[in-house]
Amino acid sequence: MRAWGGLWRAASFSSSSSSSGGRPRRRAWETSLSPLERVRRLLPPEEAAAVGRCAAALQAPPEEEEEEEEAAPQVFPETEGARPGPFRAGELALAEMRRKYNTTLKLLCRLAEGSVLASPRGLLPHRDIIGQLPGQVLRTSAGAGLLLRRPSLEEYVLLMPRGPTIAYPKDISALLMMMDIHPGDTVLETGSGSGAMSLFLSRAVGPKGRVISYEIRDDHHNLAKKNYRHWRAAWEKGHMEEWPDNVDFILKDISTAAEDMKSVTLDAIVLDMLNPQTALPVVHPSLKQGGVCAVYLANITQVIDLLDRIRTCKLPFLCERIIEVTHRNWLVLPAKIKNCKSSQMVETQENIEEPPQKQYEENHVQDQVVLKESEYNESPSDDAERCCSVPYVARPSYWQEAHSAFLTKLRKFRPLLS
Repeated sequence: MRAWGGLWRAASFSSSSSSSGGRPRRRAWETSLSPLERVRRLLPPEEAAAVGRCAAALQAPPEEEEEEEEAAPQVFPETEGARPGPFRAGELALAEMRRKYNTTLKLLCRLAEGSVLASPRGLLPHRDIIGQLPGQVLRTSAGAGLLLRRPSLEEYVLLMPRGPTIAYPKDISALLMMMDIHPGDTVLETGSGSGAMSLFLSRAVGPKGRVISYEIRDDHHNLAKKNYRHWRAAWEKGHMEEWPDNVDFILKDISTAAEDMKSVTLDAIVLDMLNPQTALPVVHPSLKQGGVCAVYLANITQVIDLLDRIRTCKLPFLCERIIEVTHRNWLVLPAKIKNCKSSQMVETQENIEEPPQKQYEENHVQDQVVLKESEYNESPSDDAERCCSVPYVARPSYWQEAHSAFLTKLRKFRPLLS
């Protein structure tokens, strides 16, 4: 039976092939027309050709767009911020050197061909710094290591030339938080000094803002402009964008500038002068309602005089806060190890004896070795456990600047109408 079935299927296939001219028969779905082809066959030839062109136009753009998207390279915007390149002539460089008693000596210099950086442990020509990447340690002529990098604004303010006592960065940051300055604000500063406050205000208000700085002394006025100009020039060399030129230094007594203040609307005021109460009657009409006037004073007696003047003159100011900003630096150092026993006593200023440099380096290396061994050994000895129980000691740093200031926050309000 199977043989007869096979012969019948072969005979039927040969008959169908002979009837169709030797070609296999096509299925119904293969010979059917698409809906668009059926419509084209019902239309006249001219309209059918127009329909075909429209269909081809609708199908072509997506394919071309995909090809263009695949072929187009990805373009990324340039990253803003610090220039990733090496030091260049004309910008500022900060050199750090380790000294005794775990202190750091910082040296600020402006790089120039032919100049030399002088340190207590040798000389370093500027030509050896130019072209080097920040963060490298270079050797002086005496073999001492100097860590070179670009200074921050805080470090520049502390190391730049100064005439009068500057407003310290720790106090300036608190003043900026008090005034809540935004980019685009207009801020008045009385007492340019050495330009420290002007630089921080310039960065806070941004390119669209404005800082008006009044100074009564000619020497202070020129020094503030010089420090501000030097920082802007160095910033342009070491960064992708320019520092905004948004500070107007004016050599004039603020108590005689009542006419100038009439055409200005101020978002905030900073008073850094000996007698700020003399400036309040002049500047308060230009301060917007609800604006903050921050006063930088050296002692609490000046704060009392200021508040008494506001009360007697009935000025529209409300004292919100009087604060004193204090910072305490700490030193965290490896514990000194003697005969595999760790000293758990925290060193104080009175009982400190700095060992010779060579002895300190040997102790430090020994401490590192003990810590490394205890990390990998499963069963350390008792002596090793005692050495690693207190690997570091901490104590307050007694190398602190004797500086104190009182910050007074005054807010302008509208008096009640009688």
